[in-house]
Amino acid sequence: MFDGLKDKLGSFREDVEEEVEEKEAEAAAEAEAAADDEDESSTPAAAPDRKPSEETDDDGGPGRLRQAAALATGRVIIEEEDLEEPLWSLEMALLESDVEMSVAEEILDSVRERLIGESRKQVDTTAELVEDALHDALVDVISVGQFDFERRIAEADKPVTIVFTGVNGVGKTTSIAKMSEWLGERGYSSVLANGDTYRAGASEQISEHAENVGRKVIAHEQGGDPAAVIYDGVEYAEANDVDVVLGDTAGRLHTSNDLMTQLEKIHRVVDPEMTLFVDEAVAGQDAVERAKEFDDAAEIDGAILTKADADSSGGAAISIAHVTGRPVLFLGTGQGYEDLQEFDPEALVAELLADEE
Repeated sequence: MFDGLKDKLGSFREDVEEEVEEKEAEAAAEAEAAADDEDESSTPAAAPDRKPSEETDDDGGPGRLRQAAALATGRVIIEEEDLEEPLWSLEMALLESDVEMSVAEEILDSVRERLIGESRKQVDTTAELVEDALHDALVDVISVGQFDFERRIAEADKPVTIVFTGVNGVGKTTSIAKMSEWLGERGYSSVLANGDTYRAGASEQISEHAENVGRKVIAHEQGGDPAAVIYDGVEYAEANDVDVVLGDTAGRLHTSNDLMTQLEKIHRVVDPEMTLFVDEAVAGQDAVERAKEFDDAAEIDGAILTKADADSSGGAAISIAHVTGRPVLFLGTGQGYEDLQEFDPEALVAELLADEE
């Protein structure tokens, strides 16, 4: 997963390491030449009080002698000019991987702030220093709004109502069945409610999934009020001690105002504990833009990205949390009902930064 972006992040680390190592080699050579000049000089002026670490270049930078002193103690100084080309390449890599522009800029600013300036703590290699900066920048962006989904279910009053939103064809109904299985594995009962009352075949589709996972479906006739269906699901759960109501909704196009109004009505009538936005990991910028629209309409609490096992660039997973302030909570990783994986920002970043065997 995310192999393309992983390769590009690896290239960035290599580019920075090459720039810094070349500069350090030059600084070391200049420091050696300066030391030779001092040894050869016999005048008092040849022994200035200034320490090498206090020397600066004409442009006010840390200076070659300071670089050399830092190098001698295993410390690294990185200047902005060292990062100019690598950061430009990193920006292009992020944008090509469908990372949203403002998100890419925040990552770049964070990396720049962490790397430029005074000498850093001793590290084994420049690559390690760069990797730490990339790790922190990516985790900061991806972790926005993250919360413990299972704990929230456990602590909420029952029944817990969860409404699923998203456009047609992204795997929303299948994700509901997967969520029912995920909850069942953790000891929570659930009922499915078909709020997708307008699409022909929607009731049959969710009923087939429910039968496969052994759950009950609450449904009305085609064309009925979606809010009323989900409300009936809540009443059924209350009467039968069911823990969670999983409410499907129509695959609303984010440009359709009347359908977005219907979604808002569901929230007024049912007041769900959570609203989860479902889209495809491979949708990239389209998924990010839709997440913004749906969050504006119904204040989503988190996202599920399907097809995460496909050849995804990773941009949607990195961007959605930042642009909405709502976390990615789950990844759909296959066709089976068990293929729903909790999203772990630290694990994703570790995967992106891992060296190939």
